[in-house]
Amino acid sequence: MSLDERALAGARTASPPVPARRRSPGPAQAVVVIAPVLLTIALGLWGIRRKNTMWGDESVTYQLAHRDLSQIWHTAQHVDLVHALYYTVMHGVFGLFGGGLLTLRLPSVLAMSAAASAVGLLGLRLAGPRAGLLAGLVFPVLPQVQKYAQEGRSYAMVCALVAWATYALVVSVPHRARWRWAVYGSTMLLACLLHEFAVLALVAHGVTLVVSRVPRLVLRTWSVTAAGVVAGLLPLAMCSAGQAEQVSWIGGPVRLPGFLTVAVVGVLCALAPVRARGPMRLRALAVPIVVLPALLLLTASLVKPLFVDRYVLYSNIGIALLLGACMDYLHRLRQSPGSAWSAALAVLAAVAVLAALVPTSLSLRTPQSRSNDATAVGAAVRKEGRPGDGLLYLPDRHRMWIGAVPEDTRLLTDLALAQDPVSSNTLEGVELPARDIAARMLEFDRIVAVRDPAGAPSPANPQEQAKTSTLRCHFREHGTTHVNGARITVYVRNHGDPGRADWPGRRPGLPGPPWRSGGRWRCG
Repeated sequence: MSLDERALAGARTASPPVPARRRSPGPAQAVVVIAPVLLTIALGLWGIRRKNTMWGDESVTYQLAHRDLSQIWHTAQHVDLVHALYYTVMHGVFGLFGGGLLTLRLPSVLAMSAAASAVGLLGLRLAGPRAGLLAGLVFPVLPQVQKYAQEGRSYAMVCALVAWATYALVVSVPHRARWRWAVYGSTMLLACLLHEFAVLALVAHGVTLVVSRVPRLVLRTWSVTAAGVVAGLLPLAMCSAGQAEQVSWIGGPVRLPGFLTVAVVGVLCALAPVRARGPMRLRALAVPIVVLPALLLLTASLVKPLFVDRYVLYSNIGIALLLGACMDYLHRLRQSPGSAWSAALAVLAAVAVLAALVPTSLSLRTPQSRSNDATAVGAAVRKEGRPGDGLLYLPDRHRMWIGAVPEDTRLLTDLALAQDPVSSNTLEGVELPARDIAARMLEFDRIVAVRDPAGAPSPANPQEQAKTSTLRCHFREHGTTHVNGARITVYVRNHGDPGRADWPGRRPGLPGPPWRSGGRWRCG
């Protein structure tokens, strides 16, 4: 047998080739996930108690999550339906781990850590290991991320779900497996059910696919998935539309300059050349997430003010990706010949950023970093009040702030309250009619009033007008304590002021009971 014949026979009897094994995640991928998670947890735990203070929105979370599930549901039908799922989740968390301040905020720390890992994986998949690591490390350092990682509200959870939904989208495009699209759709729907404005990220995803010129089959599959997300969100959106007064406090864009500053820096970083890996480019994904949700919310604000920076917190995903890719480009530029000036510029830029971030990071961990301090309000009421004093809220929303610590007001009498918040399935409770409030106020010689800061607009409802008029006609200010978000004023009865029993025959020269004229409460 010739040499060729023997070779041919050997080839026929050879065993079939063994299929190549899938490569296990390498050390680069592990670092890209673990390093951002550890940094986020470290920054999240640093100063998480904020000197044992709690601001108003967190106080609402604390109180509602401690109610029974049936009470949460009945309350959500009246108010705050958009956060009902979050309150339900926190109810379970409090049931498992106790209802302290750490338990209130730790879920946000863990959620933001999950978001940081997703950002790192997105950067790894779209621009390489170094860009992914840098993006994942930049994300937890961003001021907004640091702030809401330590907040007992739903925004960190929404950000994490949007981040992982975005990663599921990037993975689904080349593979096209149905189960991957199901994961993407369910994650996005859960984010939207936690907060409705997460649906704006869905628009950004659609623009990313169009710009990336993905095959029509992929675009069609995404459209069907997005339609399912919108359909699942629609009942919540329709029901919560009747609770629009919950955002009536928004008079204009809230903290827009700070958001725009960071967003502009991120978009400018998109000008740097970025390594492309796969069918989707990093810029095509990151820029729409940064720009479109905020732009859509600002556009809607032309009709009704709706823009608050935390509503589009997930925009920081795109900002971190762009900053990480830009830093990766500067690193590659530094390694090229004749790049000494570029390296020096990069070092100066890094020093400037750190100099700006350190004071911000320190201030975010103080009670003054929030718009109000519910804990300080309650402490001031306890300090100024005496057992048996009357207690008045102007307006009534201050009642839900102090409700997290009932001991602060236990020895005082709430003069306007007809039904408490828990039994009435509300946030502020149900108040008495205006005339009954005025009558109860005149039964007390000393009243502690929790008021808005100076210059805040006064509510126009009859109860608030009756409170203000009765104080003006029959009481005088004894002293005022100013705290973050409120004023606590002690009122005492005027000398010689007649009680309620003297109303029919008022003494000459002294004001009578408040009465209404042209819809306004005035002294008699």
